[in-house]
Amino acid sequence: MGRRLEILVVDDHLVVREGLKRILDECEDFVVTAEASTVSEALTWLRKRHFDLVLLDISLPEKTGLDLLKAIKKDLPRLPVLILSAYREDHYAVRAMKEGADGYLNKESASESLIAAARKVASGGKY
Repeated sequence: MGRRLEILVVDDHLVVREGLKRILDECEDFVVTAEASTVSEALTWLRKRHFDLVLLDISLPEKTGLDLLKAIKKDLPRLPVLILSAYREDHYAVRAMKEGADGYLNKESASESLIAAARKVASGGKY
């Protein structure tokens, strides 16, 4: 087995972060190495270490996930970002992709879709 891709999960709900971590850690190619519940916490992690992928919720306290997305793409333009949101694709997907997101997935999607989207985005594709 090769190196596992390191993921930062940004969501303000602990149960969501724990669920995502459980799903992704079962895959031999992923490992959740950090979690954040706010934009400022996520920015702190992004200054501290390297990640291969960011899973990002749109709805966060203080600032939105789209604000964080803009900051990521300004400072780390090659870092893949997969938006994982409760909002349907027709509400935010186009806007998120225009802001630089590499993929958009609704939280009601099956875990297999999450894994497929994460693999696609982490390998440089769009989802």
